[in-house]
Amino acid sequence: MIEIDGDFVKQRIARLRTQQGVSARELSLTLGQSTGYINTIENGKSLPSMAMFLVICDYFKITPKEFFDDETEAPKLLLELMNESKRLDEKSLESLLSIVKNLKK
Repeated sequence: MIEIDGDFVKQRIARLRTQQGVSARELSLTLGQSTGYINTIENGKSLPSMAMFLVICDYFKITPKEFFDDETEAPKLLLELMNESKRLDEKSLESLLSIVKNLKK
């Protein structure tokens, strides 16, 4: 179990934002906040309110649980992979599982 603190929150937002290729300014404005809003979070000067945290999760298309799952580097991609794999037949799923296991080596 990870210890959740301000450092985790700011690092997680920065990582998710970077993966999306969006600037802190752009994310701030998209969330309806001032241009420096995300910078204040990522610099450790403040934390988002619970309501804004939920908006941030919605922006990244992840659940709060996925936000705090530090073992998942790219939760949005993992969710997309899972959704796409639901359409595969059993043989294709076995092939995909084999590929994933080989990638871990």
